[in-house]
Amino acid sequence: MQALTDNVAEIQLSYRPTNRLGPVIASSQDAYEELRLWFPEDTISLQERFVALYLNRTNRLLGAYLASFGGITGTVADPRLIISVALKTAAVGIIIAHNHPSGNLKPSRGDEELTSRIRDVAHLLDIKLLDHIILCNDGFYSFADSGII
Repeated sequence: MQALTDNVAEIQLSYRPTNRLGPVIASSQDAYEELRLWFPEDTISLQERFVALYLNRTNRLLGAYLASFGGITGTVADPRLIISVALKTAAVGIIIAHNHPSGNLKPSRGDEELTSRIRDVAHLLDIKLLDHIILCNDGFYSFADSGII
């Protein structure tokens, strides 16, 4: 009998966390400080990026994922990819973030809709969306601090 792997791609999963323990993210300020590392000073006012942070049960940072980077006015973040990374890292919490090159920290309707979609999908898998942070050169906006999440 011919092996199935000759005709079908084999899917393998692996998980190799580093020995270094990440910092505990206890507030939106903590998240912002970690996220700033993912938004280069030279391009934060030019090009939009979308990043996700993944946390364990004690809100210790497991890692970060650059989900997308785009142009001046937008980027496309795929909730399936963001959630798939959470599943692969066995994360129980996610913080998502993107920058507004315009410097306007007010969330758009699209930002609110994407946040709701990711929150709802994560909830189905017992993963909590802890915050959505919008960054610019001068500071940040937190959906959690504003009571939206």
